[in-house]
Amino acid sequence: MNISRVDLNLLVYFDVLLEEKNVTRAGAVLGITQPAMSNGLRRLRELFDDPLLVRTTEGMTPTEKALSIQPRVRHILTEIEQVLQPTEGFEPEFSSRMFRIIVGDYAESTLIPEVLKRLRREAPNVVLDLLTPSDASISDLEQGKVDLAINRFDELPQSFHSVVVWRDSFSCLMSANNPLSENLNLDTYLDAQHIWVSKTGVGRGTGINVENYNKLGWVDRAVEKAKPGCRRKIAIFTRHYQMPGVLIARDDLVATLPTRVAKRHHNDGSFFVSEPPFPIPPIELNMAWSPLLQHNPAHRWLRRLIMDVASTL
Repeated sequence: MNISRVDLNLLVYFDVLLEEKNVTRAGAVLGITQPAMSNGLRRLRELFDDPLLVRTTEGMTPTEKALSIQPRVRHILTEIEQVLQPTEGFEPEFSSRMFRIIVGDYAESTLIPEVLKRLRREAPNVVLDLLTPSDASISDLEQGKVDLAINRFDELPQSFHSVVVWRDSFSCLMSANNPLSENLNLDTYLDAQHIWVSKTGVGRGTGINVENYNKLGWVDRAVEKAKPGCRRKIAIFTRHYQMPGVLIARDDLVATLPTRVAKRHHNDGSFFVSEPPFPIPPIELNMAWSPLLQHNPAHRWLRRLIMDVASTL
């Protein structure tokens, strides 16, 4: 085949079609009409001599050939994207660029306020669009539609770049009127009513299954290790780290939180902060991004700024 006769835009069409598995949605992503997208699929089928997407009861399903060549097409597009990245420097003081960041509630309440202070000084016209982990997908991050994700991750695609922003221990937060503030040990801790709070990864989550104990996270796995067969009595499940500060006003509730979150209430006389009565392994806050943006000057500047701010906290 003479590659000079191949429209390389078709590879972009292929990548988006395999991601969306829907001609209309793929057209919307690329900003072209549905007939134009259908014509692109027809040309792709001729190019690869394969139907690529087949209509089934579950919608458009990729063929075996489509799935086999998808990683190679994605690699080619990544290489092209990197070749076309601007090589000139980035001048933050004059830039009005918007950065889209997926940020968990934990990082949003601890890291982001300090990042914003730094941005106001160094890049006053730069804009941040902060997305919750449920607002975007791993695919959005992979394709560079979102610049960064700052959260705790159980796993990430191998192609992603990532760095540990910081490690954090755990602390117990409760009302100063809670009797446990004067008598906190493992037994009194397990007798108390607890607030569970966590949001890990990127993408739409599902409700908690309390029977699946291993899915409850660091704190509950540490409880099981400290006293096998015992569980916390969890009264409230939430994904927002600001909520315990509101809910803890009830004198019978305890929240076991990352220390950086708990100590935001440390100087408030109505709260009591203490070390847990059992060991809990520290957690990591990570920053992840697509290889498409690894060498982008503006992106590199933002990553350095975030890491510099994190090192001061």
